[in-house]
Amino acid sequence: MAQFYSPKRRVTTRQNSPVLTLTVDNLDPFGQGVAHHNGKAIFVPGVLPGEQAEVQLTEEKNKFAKGRLKRLLSRSPQRVEPRCPHFGVCGGCQQQHADESLQQQSKAAALVRMIARETGVTPQQEPVIAGPQYGYRRRARLGLLWQPKQQRLVMGFRQAASSDLVPVTQCPVLHPELEQLLTPLRACLSALQVARRLGHVELVLADNGPVLVLRHLDALKEDDRQALQAFARTKNVTIYLAPDSDSLEKLCGETPYYQVDGLRLDFSPRDFIQVNDHVNQQMVAQALEWLSIQPNDRVLDLFCGMGNFTLPLARRAAAVVGIEGVATLVANGQYNAHNNRLNNASFFHENLEEDVEQQPWAAQGFDKVMLDPARAGAAGVMSHIVKLAPERVVYVSCNPTTLARDSKVLLSAGYRLARVRMLDMFPHTGHLESMALFINGSAPEVAAK
Repeated sequence: MAQFYSPKRRVTTRQNSPVLTLTVDNLDPFGQGVAHHNGKAIFVPGVLPGEQAEVQLTEEKNKFAKGRLKRLLSRSPQRVEPRCPHFGVCGGCQQQHADESLQQQSKAAALVRMIARETGVTPQQEPVIAGPQYGYRRRARLGLLWQPKQQRLVMGFRQAASSDLVPVTQCPVLHPELEQLLTPLRACLSALQVARRLGHVELVLADNGPVLVLRHLDALKEDDRQALQAFARTKNVTIYLAPDSDSLEKLCGETPYYQVDGLRLDFSPRDFIQVNDHVNQQMVAQALEWLSIQPNDRVLDLFCGMGNFTLPLARRAAAVVGIEGVATLVANGQYNAHNNRLNNASFFHENLEEDVEQQPWAAQGFDKVMLDPARAGAAGVMSHIVKLAPERVVYVSCNPTTLARDSKVLLSAGYRLARVRMLDMFPHTGHLESMALFINGSAPEVAAK
């Protein structure tokens, strides 16, 4: 998620601040309306471009201020009715009041502005890679809290800007197979003897059905185990038990898997997988096209996870090397390569923030590089990518700030930024995902599709 202002600067809270009448002229990626007053940007949640509103300032910094909506004076034609009854209280979504085109347009424009400001290169805006706006999430974690006075178990998501739980009975962004579990699951957990000592529950939708991970703080008695198994049979759910943050016990069900590019990837429910399957399928296909893999290519996949890109690349290249810092993901990548009979894919467990020059893969030659780092970006490895001098680099990013920073290393080395596309991986939220193609020297550019 991009940061458009520094939270470390001095904050002045306005007491009894006046109410301003403002017209919003822009929408930031977080779904906040942006207005201007006396030369200062004012961020107001809940107001869309073109709308006029009465706004009370709540915070002021040197270059911007924050306000809260008191009264909406006009309505934008792009304002829509949120589908979720919890919208505005639950902290999961910020933009359900804006239509799809406005959300995507504001994020894509913000991405281009940030890259242009940081690198001096203004990418051409391209169609957004998107899927369904609702029912897209195949993973969610819900908090569990026993309320002794009410003698009930609360299951829900965190409230916006708070650690309080919002009891959730519906979640339209969840895949329907997961959403329909919410009410019966809370009833099942409430009836357990250990209901007062539960931490959270994770829901994951694998291609072979829903998966549930229950974090319990006390040991489960046999009656509770049987109750969970009965729930699993009724709802066709695989259940894992997590007595602590490191342990995982499969109580019942099948090993979960998902498919990409015709490959089956088995995974543990705690493994990282992309939340939005529709966008993931398109993202992998776009990366394969941009890299233009040839049969003799050697490809390096950095921050590879358990092979979401590595294994599709291995179907086309002579050899692919995946580097990942989480040992369990490396093991799963190796397992999935073997299961898919991809003997040309190898995985290394390495920390890419350390001195990569001494790592065993670093001396090998590569024609193409793929990387998909976490929010912190790939600062530790960018200079080595330049030394490898691959023909093409595809960078998938969940933070445009670090993408822009890391891009400057490639641009300074003579690469050109050939393509950029926004990924609408998390509709209705402030997450801004993207992917970029860099081409070395005078290599031909990929034609846009």
